Amino acid sequence: QVQLVESGGGLVQAGGSLRLSCAASGRTFSSYAMGWFRQAPGKEREFVAAISWSGGSTYYADSVKGRFTISRDNAKNTVYLQMNSLKPEDTAVYYCAAGRGLRVGADDGYDYWGQGTQVTVSS
Repeated sequence: QVQLVESGGGLVQAGGSLRLSCAASGRTFSSYAMGWFRQAPGKEREFVAAISWSGGSTYYADSVKGRFTISRDNAKNTVYLQMNSLKPEDTAVYYCAAGRGLRVGADDGYDYWGQGTQVTVSS
């Protein structure tokens, strides 16, 4: 079992930055690929970014490529999402998830989910 707790969300102006963190419980964190997803009001949850268990591979949605950076610290059981140049369309609840890394861009590729953290970008 892996429990995930996100933090770092908040209200920011367009063009600003936020860093989300996701703290994981359990000794097997380093064996999981980690992903970030988001869900805006009235929309389906969508993939944002993912990172392999070692951190050696990263994946991004086209909409955030060049603006967001995913990273992880296995010693701290934590994955991060650095979000720069934020836009109003980035407003959503952001979720982190842990999975075996077979389908990093899809919901069904993840076994464990956090409760989400709200990010609001004002124009």
